[in-house]
Order: sequence, then structure tokens, then C-alpha cells
Amino acid sequence: MVARTYTVAFEGVEARNVEVQCAVTPGIPAFSIVGLPDKAVSEARDRVRTALNSMAIALPSKRITVNLSPADIPKEGSHFDLPIALALLAALEIVPPDAVEAATSLGELSLDGCLIPVVGALPAAMAAAEADRILLCPDASGAEAAWVGATQVIAAARLSDMVRHLTGQSPLSPAEPGEVKEAPHARDLRDVKGQERAKRAIEIAAAGRHHLIMVGTPGSGKSMLAARIPTILPPLDPGEALETSMIHSLAGLLDEGGISRSRPFREPHHTASMAAIVGGGRHAKPGEISLAHNGVLFMDEFPEFARAVLETLRQPIETGEVMIARANAHVKYPCKFMLVAAANPCKCGYLSDPARACARVPQCGEDYLGRISGPLMDRFDLRIEVPPVAFTDLDLPASGDDSRAVAARVAIARTRQAERFADHPGTRLNSDVEGALLEEIATPDAEGRALLTRVAERFGLSARGYHRVLRVARTIADLDGSDEVHRPHVAEAVSYRITALKES
Repeated sequence: MVARTYTVAFEGVEARNVEVQCAVTPGIPAFSIVGLPDKAVSEARDRVRTALNSMAIALPSKRITVNLSPADIPKEGSHFDLPIALALLAALEIVPPDAVEAATSLGELSLDGCLIPVVGALPAAMAAAEADRILLCPDASGAEAAWVGATQVIAAARLSDMVRHLTGQSPLSPAEPGEVKEAPHARDLRDVKGQERAKRAIEIAAAGRHHLIMVGTPGSGKSMLAARIPTILPPLDPGEALETSMIHSLAGLLDEGGISRSRPFREPHHTASMAAIVGGGRHAKPGEISLAHNGVLFMDEFPEFARAVLETLRQPIETGEVMIARANAHVKYPCKFMLVAAANPCKCGYLSDPARACARVPQCGEDYLGRISGPLMDRFDLRIEVPPVAFTDLDLPASGDDSRAVAARVAIARTRQAERFADHPGTRLNSDVEGALLEEIATPDAEGRALLTRVAERFGLSARGYHRVLRVARTIADLDGSDEVHRPHVAEAVSYRITALKES
């Protein structure tokens, strides 16, 4: 008899169904696994054998063959332990074969029969739901997988508990979705003294998910401002939380018993490699831009990143997805993130301070910011200079709105956008709009159009720059509660585009 069950093999954020077949036949005693397994899958036979011995289940003196079908897909990871064990138990008629065949399972086995959590429980649950099967997984992965409400998730702490459930001796209750409650933010925008223009730019960027670059001397508050962006962003809606958590599940970041509704905030160091930022490596894993999906990617000391790393950001910024091509894999990951970059004006950092700047002014600044190519700089919707704050200003009382008030305005603006794009799949925010839809919603009034035309001619805006100004103006109008884009909205959007930074 051939017993069957199912598991998954991961290709990016997709989980492909894999049929696990097990046959126990007469012959020289052996336990073999075929179907293009990697080292971790091949080692499953020793873990399965020892785990069954801990349950007082001895394997017969026969030939045991496990086939992972389709055989042309590489099988990687330790999550094949549980499906292999269940298929073997079904072949030995210890558990009902039909119960095992109606399930998708994944999990690693310890030698004493405990089930160890593995990455990818959320995508596996999605695949099980599409195939109309239940999901069997380790107890620690149940709260994560249960977020897919279209399938029943059974989570057990030990293999013996799973066996008793399948045989009906001690049924387990379905897992409940878990949500990680994060502590309230201790940071607040009012902690930043002065910098009202920078605060306004951050509010606009958060409202429409626009890319932002801040240039200022060391200690002017660039990192401090960026660290407070999460305090003004609305929580992830259920659809966004599922999208983001599927990527985090593959990366092994969901280890707190559920998923989080907080937007990701990733801040890689400037020494990070291209594979770390964009994704890749031996198994084509997601990089920082994908881990920041639906959230913020903060890149401090932006010009210090390797030139090749910076240039690879250009296409993902435009398309919202990244294709990682390797000899044995072509994997696509979503990466709709808000890029926030911070940079010093020059190598020494004090270009604008005549008392401290070096003798190479202004050449040193042009050389330093010149590491950011024109096409990449053209993709920043908002460009602001963050001036230094005098130490005497630090004693002044806090000014401006706190994070709660700004977050409320951002939430209202995003709600307006959600209602506007309700009939346009794939478009959620103003930064996603293009083509005829952009002209329909963001074309300014006559005065605004005249102003934008003069700016485009005077400063040589590219077509991309022109459209990005329109998107920012639409967001400013949303924050203002206006259905139309007027001249003041265009003027403010242009002011963030035309700065002393290097123009493209």
C-alpha cells in the first residue's frame, strides 16, 4: 500500500504543493527518501526513526521508500519531517490513511518526538486552503497559521499528540489566530525641537507613502525624525498584515506567537551587501526591501552604501516588486515600501557651516552626494534639508503637534485614498497611481497647472519628476481635505522637489 499526505516547497512567497508518498515493501531493510531532497530532508529519516522509537513504535524489517512528488522541484528545509512521519505511520496503518491524505503538514521533529516550529507556516496555510485541506503544524506555529481563516489549523506540541488526534483518541481544538501586541511607542514627534518643515515632509510622506531624502549636518536630527515615522503610520489592515507576514514568515521573523499589525521599520547598516538589501543568497531569500513591504526602509548614511547596492533600488522603487534570478531559481517578492534616506551634505558633514567646513567647499559636497546617481535621486518625491539646531534652542518648550495628532491626520488621508481607489485593484495610495488615473485625480486647477508648467520649464523636470510632483500635490490636498488639487498644493509639492540638493 502507498500512503499519501501533502506538504509544501517554497518558491518566494508562494508555497507549492508537494505530495509525500510512502511505501513499505518486502526487501532488504532500508529507509530511503527520493524526489530531489537536500541534506536537511535526507536527514529526516534519522529524526523520524528516532522520534518513532521514543513513542515505542519500531520500524519493520522492510524496505521503506518515501517519494516527494513532483520530483523535479528542489526540496529544502527540515519542515518535511512531520509529513514524512505521518505518511510512514499511515503506511504502517497506525493512523488512518484517509485522515493523513486530507491534510497538509509541516514541522521539524526532535529526537524525543517534540514538534519544532519552522518557517513558512503562513504560506503553507494559504496553500492548504487553496487545496481544501486542513493544516497540521507545530504548536508554536499555530497562532501564525490560523490567520488564514479559510482552512482549519491543528497544532500539536508532540508527534504523539498529533497521532492521538488523527486516530480520534484525543482530538485537538483548532488553533486560534494570535496577534502580537507591541508596547506603546515611547518616542514622539514633539521630542524633536524645531525642524517644523521636516516634520511636515514626514507627515506628507507617511500619508501617501512617498520616498523622502533628508540632508543635514551631523546631529541635526535626521535619524531622530526617521525613528518617529512608525508613530504616525496607521496599523496594517488585515490584507496588508497577511501580505507582510507571509514574507516575515519565510524569513523566520514570526517567532512571538502570532503576527503583528505594526508596519515594518527596517534600518540596514550601510555595510549591508546587495543580497541583504535586495534579496538572494543560496536559497533566494527575501532582502530588506521585501521585509519592509507595506512599511518603511530607512537607510542612514545613504551615500556610504555601495554604489551597486543603491542602483539596484531603482527598479523595485518603480515596480513595487523584485525578481531574484539565480541559476536554479527565479523568485519574485513584493516590495512596496517607503524609502527614507538620510545623508550628510559632504564627507566632513559641515558644508553649510562656514566656521567648520573644509577648504574643498563646495566640491566636497558635490563629490559626496554625487555618489547618489541622478536617476536614483529622481525617484525621491520629497527632498529636504535639515538645518542644525542651536544648543540654545534645546531649552525651548516642545513645539508642533504630537505623534497622536499627526497620526490622526495621516489616517484620515489614507482613508480618503482607500475610498478613492476602492474600484482599482493594486492601487492603494497616491504613490501607486499612474497613467490616465493620475491625470484624472491629480490634475491641478488652471493656476496650479500654470505654476507647474513654469517650474518644469525653469528647472527641467523629467517626466518622472513631473508625475511625482502631481502625486505629492494630491496627497497634500488629501491632508487638506480638498477634493481638487489647487495652486497652494502644487506650490508646496514643488518646494520639496526643488532644493539645493543635486537636481536630476
